[in-house]
Amino acid sequence: MLPLSASAAPPLSPMQHADSPRVNRRIAIVASVVGFHVLALWALQSGLLRRAVELVIPVQVMAELIEPPQPKVEPVPPAPPVAKPEPPKPRPKPVAPPQPQPVAAPTPEPSPLAPVVPPSPPAPPAPPEPIVAAAPPAPPAPPAPPRIELPSTNAAYLSNPSPPYPPLSKRLGEQGTVTLNVFVQADGSPSQANILKSSGYERLDEVAQQTVMRWRFVPGKRAGVPEAMWVTVPIRFNIKPS
Repeated sequence: MLPLSASAAPPLSPMQHADSPRVNRRIAIVASVVGFHVLALWALQSGLLRRAVELVIPVQVMAELIEPPQPKVEPVPPAPPVAKPEPPKPRPKPVAPPQPQPVAAPTPEPSPLAPVVPPSPPAPPAPPEPIVAAAPPAPPAPPAPPRIELPSTNAAYLSNPSPPYPPLSKRLGEQGTVTLNVFVQADGSPSQANILKSSGYERLDEVAQQTVMRWRFVPGKRAGVPEAMWVTVPIRFNIKPS
């Protein structure tokens, strides 16, 4: 189907001659539109549009394939494994040489004639030693007591007389020992005489008591200092044979 051209139009009249440029333009537009549609229909029928589409698609595919190559990113090689230090090997322990084992002596068989002695029982274990506690320190020794010297009548310078023997007691055979407890002052004089033990005869006791009260004594002393104190004095009455 061929497109229509302008020469195919009928001749214009004299009245239409003035509007011929405008009409021609309209006709050209209409003819071009119609021709475009005719060409499109023809192209569809003849397969030209399909070829154009087929040409366009490979171009896009080729454009995708022609893209510049991307730089290859090389993978970072892994770090080499760090070798772990091996632990020191234990030194072999020295092996002591085997000691000779003691050989048990053979037990002699008892003779049938020898008496069989039973084995002695084992000795009992020794008792444990007693635990002795440490002795506490000894307390300090007390101070020595002061030296005491009792009154005495043994000094020769005292000149103490012997008690007189009562004549009646002598005739009657009265004799014995009178024990007196005498309190002697610091100056050596007696102030009191008490009978601790009687002789058994009142006359002898009185004579002994009176005689001692007239005596003089060496005063008693405490740490060397004269002091009044008691002293025991025995008086004996014995009848001497004539």
